[in-house]
Amino acid sequence: MKKQKNAQIIILSLLLAVVIFTTVGFAAYTQNLNIGGTVAVEKSKWSIHFDQDSYQLAPRSQAVTTNMSSDTSINFTSTLSKPGDHCAFSIQAVNDGTFNAVLNQLEMSSLSPEQSKYLTYTVSYDGTNFTNTNNALETALNKDTSSNV
Repeated sequence: MKKQKNAQIIILSLLLAVVIFTTVGFAAYTQNLNIGGTVAVEKSKWSIHFDQDSYQLAPRSQAVTTNMSSDTSINFTSTLSKPGDHCAFSIQAVNDGTFNAVLNQLEMSSLSPEQSKYLTYTVSYDGTNFTNTNNALETALNKDTSSNV
């Protein structure tokens, strides 16, 4: 029985030595890899706006009595006094930024139910007509370009 106990101690000692040797060997085998570098981020500018200098009233259009426009919105008032009168104007949407943009929606004010009996209201952007119910678009406006609205 003493021989069996000595054998077990020797086997456990050898097993412990193998585990320690394997652990030390693996630690010596593996190494950390450090990656370093420098990244330069260029200055970018977001600049999508209406070019107020490009505003033009369409021929035979009724006069616009109030034209308030900021860089990103246009509000106007026009008096339509008889059937067939219309108000139409154009303005350029400009991308002066440093990267391309995708314009994905036009926000248009709604006509009242009474107005919608007698009037139609559309916005044409890049050759496509939009209404209050059809105002989603996916149009690229590349840097340093403009598009007619």
